[in-house]
Amino acid sequence: MNEHESGQLLLVDDDTDLTELLSEYLSNEGYQVQCAHGADAAEALLARQRFDLLVFDIMMPGRSGLDLLQSLRPGLQTPVIMLTGRGDDIDRILGLEMGADDYLAKPCNPRELLARIRAVLRRAQPAANASVATRLVQGAIVLDAGSREVTVAQQPLLLTSAEFNVLMLLMQQVGRVVSKAELTEKVLHRKLTAYDRAIDVHVSRLRQKLAAQGEAEQIKTVRGEGYQLVQH
Repeated sequence: MNEHESGQLLLVDDDTDLTELLSEYLSNEGYQVQCAHGADAAEALLARQRFDLLVFDIMMPGRSGLDLLQSLRPGLQTPVIMLTGRGDDIDRILGLEMGADDYLAKPCNPRELLARIRAVLRRAQPAANASVATRLVQGAIVLDAGSREVTVAQQPLLLTSAEFNVLMLLMQQVGRVVSKAELTEKVLHRKLTAYDRAIDVHVSRLRQKLAAQGEAEQIKTVRGEGYQLVQH
């Protein structure tokens, strides 16, 4: 299989040397890359052009990447990867809570960023596995894997790609405890590492959105094991 892919990417970082380096690397991998060196420039680009994935640096002069993300979500469904300082655990969690799909610590290796981009774009695509039921129903929740749409009591539920895939995996295994390791591997396409709270935050956001639609306590935490979608 050809590793080169295609897609429209937007890199948002005030470090012009870094964006030039990453842009050249990702362009050589088949992506079409544009750069913005601040939140205002990024918003101007997003107002007139559609992108498949956005990469935001959290620490920028003026409006931060978190400010930009907060102003764009939930109306913008485009996947977002946040670049954070290596020790900025709070910023990583805040980014995920605001709707980022993944994060990567800076200084980042271009190859690792490429792997994260491929993983996020892959999980944002409609299910290609014909053996997986395309329509899942659990109580008032209806999930369509083909169109990647979810409704609760016939009302649309807007989810990020990570939240959608968490819900789909839990609905496919309703009543079974799914470990954090399995969720991380199947949803984020990477191994669970120590202190990695990404899945916990995605589950928390999913719970909040379900609760807002009247589906509280659908997802149960099984301490030390993982998460379980309660069967109704």
